[in-house]
Amino acid sequence: MKRAMKGLLRASKYLPACEFCRYGKSAPDGSGVLCSVRGVMRKQSCCKKYEYDPLKRKPSRAPLLPEYDPEEFKL
Repeated sequence: MKRAMKGLLRASKYLPACEFCRYGKSAPDGSGVLCSVRGVMRKQSCCKKYEYDPLKRKPSRAPLLPEYDPEEFKL
């Protein structure tokens, strides 16, 4: 497996995948990626032109905040 490129925004946490590449966009059927460099690719593959695009990653859900009692804020 290839290692993620370092020096990019959190890119070292993720393995390279066409799904998050600057050059790829999701295929209409959702099973692959249409790459402007290499053509139709699988989502988890990558090539030497891979460039991480953080805007393509779906953020994880925010954690639920604990509920506070109004009594805790009284002086």
